[in-house]
Amino acid sequence: MAFKRSALTLLVSLAATALLNPLAHAEGKISIAQQFGIGYLILDVVRDQQLIEKHGKAQGLDIKVDWNSISGATAMNEALLTGALDVVSAGVPPMLTIWDRTRGKQNVKAIASLGSMPNYLLTNNPNVKSLKDFTDKDRIAVPAAGVGFQSRTLQIETAKVFGNDHFKKFDDISVSLPHPDATAALIAGQSEINSHFSSPPFQYQALQSPNVHKVLSSYDVLGGPATFNVLYTTEKFHDENPKTYKAFYDALVEAQGIIQADKPAAAQTYIRVEQSKLPLSLVEKIVTDPEIDFTVVPQRTYIYAEKLHELGVLKNKADSWKDYFFEEAHAGAGS
Repeated sequence: MAFKRSALTLLVSLAATALLNPLAHAEGKISIAQQFGIGYLILDVVRDQQLIEKHGKAQGLDIKVDWNSISGATAMNEALLTGALDVVSAGVPPMLTIWDRTRGKQNVKAIASLGSMPNYLLTNNPNVKSLKDFTDKDRIAVPAAGVGFQSRTLQIETAKVFGNDHFKKFDDISVSLPHPDATAALIAGQSEINSHFSSPPFQYQALQSPNVHKVLSSYDVLGGPATFNVLYTTEKFHDENPKTYKAFYDALVEAQGIIQADKPAAAQTYIRVEQSKLPLSLVEKIVTDPEIDFTVVPQRTYIYAEKLHELGVLKNKADSWKDYFFEEAHAGAGS
């Protein structure tokens, strides 16, 4: 099965399917979309070992799983809200945005974390040691300027350093650019892009260059290990497909255990499922990095909910992380 399709092609085909077959998402079927990168290793293990199917059969249910891969929270959210996809994935801030906008309607909530991993703000400008050193001449590459995980994290730190009224200070020098392109530009050092709010595995590649250094980690902003990506769905799918949902959640929990029990094997799974060209040694370095924890338990997500509400990005105030996670996740020691 073709796994990697363009976002436009995927959305058109899935939307057409949803319109022609309104019962496409009945109990026993689940369509899932993930983005690219090591942050989706839990899903790679689930897919590789057919864990959803396994846990479905434990309940006497044969589950058909449709795997898709697209890039960007905007495309993910459109597909979810049109019913073309059942489960999507993105960073914590984009998930909180759709939770905020669908309250009282589709009531989108998170299912589980996909793990905690730091994102690094990198630069090849030797004069930049902290946020205060950036000038109008610098350009910071991010996947989605102003709205994505990296931009929202930068905004929170900017508010801390310069005050809430100036939280968008660096939006004007931020440029939307996919991680691979931004990494290449940063290493080459021959374009206007001299900085990049990166993520694994790209930050590891960039830091191999002697001209690139780290300015800031998302862990610095959030006070420690924090969830990067999450899975989320609508209240309708959650409530109308209890067995399928349980099989999916149980599969995620088992995949978490598989990774933690044998990280070198998990690294091989990533390369095999993603058909990655990265050296196995680099993937193993990332998977075994003590800063990275592949866990379904959310960590420090509430900092985003609280701060983004304070900055006016979110209209609704969450009382705790449990407000925007479905109850299956509540048993863990989340935050």
